[in-house]
Amino acid sequence: MLVSLHVKNFAIIDEIEIYFKDHLNILSGETGAGKSIIIGSINAALGARVSKDILRSGADYALIELVFNTKDEAIHRLMDEKDLPWEDGNIIFTRKIMAGRSTFKINGENVIISTISKIGGMLIDIHGQHEHQSLLHKAKHLEIVDRFAKDEIGTLKEELEVSYKEYIKAKKEFDQAGIDEDKRNREISFLEYEINEINEAKLIIGEDEQLETSFRKLSNATTIAEGVQAVYRLTGYDASSCGDTMGRAVRQLIKLADYDEGLVTILKQANDIDDLLNDLNRDLSEYISDIENPEEELREVTDRLDLINHLKAKYGNSIEKIISYGKECQEKLDKYKDYDGYVEGLRKTLLINERKVKEQSEQLSLIRRNKAKLLTKEIKEALVSLNFLDVKFDMVFKQSSNYSANGYDDAEFIVSTNPGEDLRPLSSVASGGELSRIMLGIKSVLAQNDDIETMIFDEIDTGISGRTAQKVSEQLAHIAKDHQVICITHLAQIAAMADAHYRIEKETDGITTQTNIKELSYDESIEELSRILGGAEITNRVRESAKEMKELASASKK
Repeated sequence: MLVSLHVKNFAIIDEIEIYFKDHLNILSGETGAGKSIIIGSINAALGARVSKDILRSGADYALIELVFNTKDEAIHRLMDEKDLPWEDGNIIFTRKIMAGRSTFKINGENVIISTISKIGGMLIDIHGQHEHQSLLHKAKHLEIVDRFAKDEIGTLKEELEVSYKEYIKAKKEFDQAGIDEDKRNREISFLEYEINEINEAKLIIGEDEQLETSFRKLSNATTIAEGVQAVYRLTGYDASSCGDTMGRAVRQLIKLADYDEGLVTILKQANDIDDLLNDLNRDLSEYISDIENPEEELREVTDRLDLINHLKAKYGNSIEKIISYGKECQEKLDKYKDYDGYVEGLRKTLLINERKVKEQSEQLSLIRRNKAKLLTKEIKEALVSLNFLDVKFDMVFKQSSNYSANGYDDAEFIVSTNPGEDLRPLSSVASGGELSRIMLGIKSVLAQNDDIETMIFDEIDTGISGRTAQKVSEQLAHIAKDHQVICITHLAQIAAMADAHYRIEKETDGITTQTNIKELSYDESIEELSRILGGAEITNRVRESAKEMKELASASKK
């Protein structure tokens, strides 16, 4: 359930904190007091887009925090999969909104919007003010059936989506395979030329880097040779060179060591240095002899680099890409040389994929049709309880001409709300108020099959009054027996059913305006019902009516 909501600097909200209760939570207040902003803040915390001017005037940021508590093991498993901490079933959503950017957190850990949406979608179902309008679109009808049939459908829709992608890929390749013989021969000739050019190069991965290193060395051979020869002379055994000087130093130390044994260690060090100089001088001599004639080797390296760079310019900017391109060309060539076999292979692959999509679509359609019978029966019963006294409700299925990732079903709900009328699509029959009640009926049926603990209804009472309003209130109370329901309403019949009643008010000091919310006591709830019933003037008779309405609501729930 949703335990609490904390909002700061959001629209006209300075700072509020609401603690919700089990069962039916009612939010009421004057038009424009900010009731829908409360729901908007919940949506925002769950990842909904917000306008640029949503920050309260003068604020640097807005903050929204939702605290849920759930025992649902599926949600806990998902939290573990996402490596998110949780303790005692508490899950805290936090969104901080700043100019141009937002941050989302779950239990203190930064998360992406898709994670927010996935976990949030398992915790709460929000019915917005205009959501009933979605019933005018047939795609929504299939979505409702699939939600009702989720246990039977399992992973079938995910498998179908994968199969459909493979089918579309195979169909595209098959459709593009058509090519006349002359063009195919030209392609074969061109591919053979490119393959031969790449194969004749006998490329070795990494050789370009080695060649670049060799090129730098060989193109600077003269400078290197002159420098090394200078070093050779300095470390050699010409007069005053390092080697000659060190040799004389060693000989002097040999004589002196006869007089003082303490110089033996120094003599050993001097001998080591002299040996190192000998080794260095010999290595320098060998290096000089190796680079005496670099012109021919430089020409070979340059020619090889030119060839590799030429191939890079044509086929890819690395040897790996050139080799890969050559393999792709060889595959194409093999296809063109056995073109009939290639096309036949594509055709068989396409048929296999199409058959798989067809079988999965048929399986999905069968589940949908069977579940739709049960669903429409239950929706009809819910609609009767919502004051559709002689209603008929059904679903018709057609098969679309093309497959999709959602199968081939073209289905929609049909309804008749008056005696003698034929069943017709919702879009051509139901008024706004009727659509709102039909959506409530659907939600009440789905609620019995869903694990979602919290449901929010933002002005589900649109376009209804009188006896119908009473029926809607009873239906909300019925849903709230097994779910936490949060409902914004303007109707006293619905507000009277509250297990917890909150009043939302807009206050101003002449300079700023802000929205506040307060949980009402029993007597305060009676006063709020009186305001809804009585309008501008609240008389004792109105108060008595409000009290009676509250008592009747309590009795009906029992």
